[in-house]
Amino acid sequence: MRGARRRDRTNTNGQHVDPDPNAEAYMTFMKKHCCYDAIPTSCKLVIFDTSLQVKKAFFALLANGLRAAPLWDNKLQRFVGMLTITDFINILHRYYRSPMVQIYELEEHKIETWRGDSFQNVYLQYHDQCLISISPDASLFDAVYSLLKHKIHRLPVIDPDSGNVLHILTHKRILKFLYLFGASIPKPRFLHMKMKDAGIGTFTDIATVPQTATVYDALSVFVDRRVSALPVVDENGRVVALYSRFDVINLAAQKTYNNLSMSMQEAVRRRQCFVEGVIKCYPDETLETVIDRIVKAEVHRLVLVDRNDVVRGIISLSDLLQAIVLSPAGIDALL
Repeated sequence: MRGARRRDRTNTNGQHVDPDPNAEAYMTFMKKHCCYDAIPTSCKLVIFDTSLQVKKAFFALLANGLRAAPLWDNKLQRFVGMLTITDFINILHRYYRSPMVQIYELEEHKIETWRGDSFQNVYLQYHDQCLISISPDASLFDAVYSLLKHKIHRLPVIDPDSGNVLHILTHKRILKFLYLFGASIPKPRFLHMKMKDAGIGTFTDIATVPQTATVYDALSVFVDRRVSALPVVDENGRVVALYSRFDVINLAAQKTYNNLSMSMQEAVRRRQCFVEGVIKCYPDETLETVIDRIVKAEVHRLVLVDRNDVVRGIISLSDLLQAIVLSPAGIDALL
């Protein structure tokens, strides 16, 4: 179980602690609000037809600062999935060293070549075509549970009557919505817990990449470990940068995807578009401080470091939502 638990009745000193009447305040808030409530008044939504060239699609993602877009199949007249940067990473990793396919040829293909049916889909053979979505009338609690249970980062909100995508819900958007209404929600006690005691995040077998490693090495970690970002560390284990899946899109923009042997130090230096900086937190800081920092910085994770900047853990938005919304009620969607 991650984060605060409803049935915890003792503190770290073994002393009896009365139950917190506000422990499930955030879960109650999420159940009272629907997905439609969290949709901004004005927002950007990009949808790709599966007949679009992959090259144009990824440039559109880059130009709009997006990490994914719903896919519309004109022949089937329905949404069939999402095109994500993960697709681009999987393609690069699979075919960079392949004698059968020239890597520069891949961008000329249409999306349907990559994400087609079982006969066409020769590039992403393991792709699951099922599009996980949610109704605008569903609760934000259902959205949180779906995001965490299916280990996805984007949840299309689809109007059941028109079939149109209204918005793409993310962990970041949901947490920000909660943060905006925070003053009206009773504060649970667990917000005052220090991170070293809260047990929120990943603290063992942390995926990092040395700055001397190659970009291909980083792609291998993305594929094998299914993480969304990698702390780039120096020879002493100190974090010097954060390389995320979104940064990989720079390879397409700069046409350097045929040079995956460049060092991480060089790849970080070449980044030109939006760069998610290394936002850190420390073991002696409270959960409330960490939530405040991650929302204001508009990032997807914090790197937990000691006072020497050595990486000690990773705290993601998934970890935080699990801890403050689901765990107090004894629900664990991350298992």
